[in-house]
Amino acid sequence: MNKKVVCFGEIMLRLATPDFLRFSQSKELNLSFGGGEANVAVSLSNYGVNTSFVTRLPENDLARAAVMDLRRYGVNTDDIIYGGDRIGIYFLETGAVARSSKVIYDRSGSSVAEIKAGMIDWRNVFKDAGWFHWTGITPAISAGAAEACLEAIQVANEMGITVSCDLNYRKNLWKYGKSASEVMPRLVAGCDVILGNEEDADKVFGIKPDGFNAADTKGKVDSSVFILVCEQLRQRFPKAKKIVITLRGSVNANHNTWSGVLFDGKKLYQGTTYDITHIVDRVGGGDSFMGGLIYGLLTYTGDDQKALDFAIAASCLKHTIYGDYNQVSVGDVENLMKGDGSGRVSR
Repeated sequence: MNKKVVCFGEIMLRLATPDFLRFSQSKELNLSFGGGEANVAVSLSNYGVNTSFVTRLPENDLARAAVMDLRRYGVNTDDIIYGGDRIGIYFLETGAVARSSKVIYDRSGSSVAEIKAGMIDWRNVFKDAGWFHWTGITPAISAGAAEACLEAIQVANEMGITVSCDLNYRKNLWKYGKSASEVMPRLVAGCDVILGNEEDADKVFGIKPDGFNAADTKGKVDSSVFILVCEQLRQRFPKAKKIVITLRGSVNANHNTWSGVLFDGKKLYQGTTYDITHIVDRVGGGDSFMGGLIYGLLTYTGDDQKALDFAIAASCLKHTIYGDYNQVSVGDVENLMKGDGSGRVSR
């Protein structure tokens, strides 16, 4: 694990209502930072992985605060480029029981939305890298961001660097005249590891499990029905060595079951299922899974079951932590994998 993992995307200012208040009730907002790829970078850095985050930011105090936040967790920020006028923002209202959470984006015209291919010297960024990670959020921001992401993937492929993506379909972001199904295939074709959920595969590629309806799960998800999704994704993207699907069963906003499956082209690995009864913050849950998966695949070489179980356990713990970042150690995750989920005080 000496070679670094590079993550590319947008880090945003997160403004969240406290104490499950609605936007119309709250007189204050809690400030922090987050974003799909930045969340993965922080997770990996917490696990001791050499990690670098690449983005484009304005030269102002908010951007400097975001960079300082990343550095606080040991993430390398040397390859961030600067320009443009603003940092992206998202507003979060955390749901409870039958009331869903809400996210409002304010990221149009952000510095990274105005990025263009050629602005980042990817060969220099990747000179000591072994892994590159991106998500479907970045190409959804703008045509320029999509081209910059494609450029990075192509250079990584030429240099023999492992490429992973989280499909991360966000319907509210695809607003520049192109759909996810038009843009994503070229990018995903260059990936070695693909992560998604049943909605991502359906909305982006029209691939869905027969007879599955997420609204009808009542917290119970049959993982075996996803073998066809994995097989179809691998047929469409033969470069991919691992296809991974996260499985969320939603009882209500505070109570979910959580698991996942991994397909290596021959075998479907099924992970442990956790019953998360009192969710603190599920934003960043998929990113924490991805961070755990990358760590697991790098660390437990040849043991896909353990890599999958590490990812699920890491993400289970993230649901107990406020904010975008998963602030846990390898020891925390491995203890949960061993069955220590009692929550007793560690003395």
